[in-house]
Amino acid sequence: MTVQLNYKVPKTLLNKGSGFLSGYTHTLNPYTGCSFACSYCYVRQMPVSLFRKEDWGSWVDVKKEASGILAKELQRARKKGKVTIFMSSSTDPYQPAEARELITRSLLETMLLHPPDFVLVQTRSPLVTRDIDLLQQLGDRVRVSMTVETDQDHIRKHFTPAAPPIAGRLHALKQLRDAGIQTQVAIAPVLPSSDQFAVTLRPLVDRVCIDDYFMGDGSEGKRTRRLGMEQLYQEIGLEQWIQPGAYKRVVEQMRTQFAENEIYISQAGFEP
Repeated sequence: MTVQLNYKVPKTLLNKGSGFLSGYTHTLNPYTGCSFACSYCYVRQMPVSLFRKEDWGSWVDVKKEASGILAKELQRARKKGKVTIFMSSSTDPYQPAEARELITRSLLETMLLHPPDFVLVQTRSPLVTRDIDLLQQLGDRVRVSMTVETDQDHIRKHFTPAAPPIAGRLHALKQLRDAGIQTQVAIAPVLPSSDQFAVTLRPLVDRVCIDDYFMGDGSEGKRTRRLGMEQLYQEIGLEQWIQPGAYKRVVEQMRTQFAENEIYISQAGFEP
């Protein structure tokens, strides 16, 4: 799919944390739209997608002059108290456009000048390792949450064909860990996986967050049902993996390798 890039100067960048992300003072999205176009993405059912006439994944708005806008907003926000940021809530900050546009990198550079108390970088892209130098400087103010919904790449291809391969994400986690950066794996949403998933993750992280469609889509699974996810599971004969209790299967497997205080369920895993 060809992705149309649009360049816009936003009026604001920081949005008030609410709902699932109410533990944060702010959310921050360097882009609008996401070319990874994951089949299950709840943003497909939000106004930002529904009001556009183009298919989700076919367009991305690049937020120009973002670093200057963020600098002013961070200075104002710091005067009011603690600042905690979730980046990003409705796009991937390291989607392919970032390799050239460098918006996310410019925002991290701004955060070094005007540090928030904490920022969680949520991505599924190995491109995040490009910014290890900045992430190291942020120190314990930052955690990188890497989405790894499954350990099987044929499953990844079925549900998210435009997203980065699983092996690349696992290698990125190793690079981040070796660089001393706080990391976690977000098995979110839970996709079908093998019995070796926990063994694969154990050397890479000491924090695992597990979420599913019913807890994590903000509408008790209604958005996901409207996306027709059940059919995608039926196509590969794995309907049992889309049931509300399927995530417990992964929790039990993770318990064979991780301690209870290393496993987080849904919203708790994304808290500052």
